[in-house]
Amino acid sequence: MEHACLECGTRLLGRIDKKFCSDQCRNAYHNRENRDDDSYIRNINSILRKNRNILKELTPDGKSKVKKHQLEQHGYNFKYFTHVYKTKEKRVYYFCYEHGYLPLEDDYFALVVNKEI
Repeated sequence: MEHACLECGTRLLGRIDKKFCSDQCRNAYHNRENRDDDSYIRNINSILRKNRNILKELTPDGKSKVKKHQLEQHGYNFKYFTHVYKTKEKRVYYFCYEHGYLPLEDDYFALVVNKEI
């Protein structure tokens, strides 16, 4: 039984389970298959990286307190974060990697750095 390269259709010789004729065809095939996913993931990672950098810039000493408009002026996107941490007192911190914030009253945010990560 003959097999053909999944990318270019060239007849394959050798192992019965071989799928590609070359590394170039294998890479081209997988790059094309993952293109949409990669674009979506790349966009999300870009937003997360920007959010982290904003929090890092506004927290030079490990803790600070800022108004919501300051975060918004820097372009912070509140829809994207990597994880949430809830304290025993039911406070909810939102983190972008090791940098996070706690919403406070009057549109203030406590910015923190989790150095244990």
